Amino acid sequence: MADRILILDFGSQVTQLIARRVRENGVYAEILPCTAAESTIRAFNSKAIILSGGPSSVHADFSPKAPDMVFSLGVPVLGICYGEQLMCQQLGGKVEKSDDREFGRAEVEVMSESRLFDGVWEKGNSYPVWMSHGDNLTALPPGFEVIASTVSAPFAAIADEAKGFYGLQFHPEVVHTPDGAKLLKNFTHGIAGCKGDWSMETFTAHAIEKIRRIVGKRRVICGVSGGVDSSVVAALLHQAIGNQLVCIFIDTGMLRENEGAQVKALFATHFHIPLVYVDASQLFLERLNGVADPEQKRKIIGETFIEVFEHEAEVAGGADFLAQGTLYPDVIESVSFTGGPSVTIKSHHNVGGLPERMNMKLVEPVRELFKDEVRRLGLELGMPAEMIGRHPFPGPGLAIRVPGAITEEKLKLLRRADAIYIEEIRKAGLYDEIWQAFAVLLPVRTVGVMGDARTYEYVCALRAVTSTDGMTADYYPFEHAFLARVGSRIINEVRGINRIVYDITSKPPGTIEWE
Repeated sequence: MADRILILDFGSQVTQLIARRVRENGVYAEILPCTAAESTIRAFNSKAIILSGGPSSVHADFSPKAPDMVFSLGVPVLGICYGEQLMCQQLGGKVEKSDDREFGRAEVEVMSESRLFDGVWEKGNSYPVWMSHGDNLTALPPGFEVIASTVSAPFAAIADEAKGFYGLQFHPEVVHTPDGAKLLKNFTHGIAGCKGDWSMETFTAHAIEKIRRIVGKRRVICGVSGGVDSSVVAALLHQAIGNQLVCIFIDTGMLRENEGAQVKALFATHFHIPLVYVDASQLFLERLNGVADPEQKRKIIGETFIEVFEHEAEVAGGADFLAQGTLYPDVIESVSFTGGPSVTIKSHHNVGGLPERMNMKLVEPVRELFKDEVRRLGLELGMPAEMIGRHPFPGPGLAIRVPGAITEEKLKLLRRADAIYIEEIRKAGLYDEIWQAFAVLLPVRTVGVMGDARTYEYVCALRAVTSTDGMTADYYPFEHAFLARVGSRIINEVRGINRIVYDITSKPPGTIEWE
């Protein structure tokens, strides 16, 4: 088994990035809530432990603490931001509130040589980092020394080299700390002794072996949507268990243009996986008739999806397992250190839970992966690049891209406008530069003049964002000529739309994903 790094989460909105950076350096990492049982932490058999940042103050009542056994396991420990302050306080140091808060860019001066800085930072030089804290260390625990400082944070980096304990007040996991990934690699490889031998190839082999061991000769049903996650799961399962897999695709009527036909062709000609195709579009549209509230629409779609899926699973002969394309961000965000599943996160992706009456066990073979890792897994499985590079598409589909009540006419207009938009993005060679792009049919009609006649038609909004991890996003800066070309095509070719707007809203950290 490859070396493993355990990250204890204290609620930072960028904890996922720590795991990403560690994995990018070839070391497998998992995140557990800081409330994890000592037996769970011990059983993980980690080569080192990282304590994440978090929104709390160590002085606050009921602020989360690290299990004391973390510091007696005999493995290196790295505390980041709140994790550094917590480690300092629990090991006998002192943390106080400060009038000199630091949020954003800062310069740290390296005060001492350290294994954490080997080959990256030199004593006496200054380097850019990203800070986000209001408290400061004022006294170090026994055995620690200062190895870097800023004007406002004299204990910006601390170390007990003998024990392998390190603390960073800044965030090495974010891109705003340019050398952060290298510092994390020094910790995982140089200090913790990880070999860096984790790769998608090794993950694939282990995943296939695990699926075969768990499933045995029994059947698995997999619901596919045509998106990246479920398609990769289907391909992985098929490689592992062959014809023991039954894939079901439900056309909700909320799909993009020609999406159903594309999914059928993909499974038939490329995967050679039998696919049960169910056209339930009229049922979904009937139940959504007149419903305007977006959360109510999601609930109706989720309940209907489960109802149809359950029926089709019975018709297909049933199964012992249900496969889902759960990703690691879903797992992390749904089980936070504050306890319990979130009822709001990713409500636009979830199409319903697993009813107890279905009496099936879950198989979630990519629940340990991030989105970009799932895409690499798809390549490893030989899936076509154009498939695994598709932009994310929410479970409720076009239902949440038609604000207000849904009608067949609105869906038809939106499908065509969206298809033109994506077609032009592809023609311009921009599709892979953009994380997600789509059209929205606004619940607004405007008066316009086209030729010699007045029109009273819908407004179409276009959105495109860039992102590296899906946690933050910024609008894509299209050239005016591109937007003019797309707008002209949509207005000329889609009768029912007479105005185009472009959404330049950005997505800051901590908000829900773009729909």
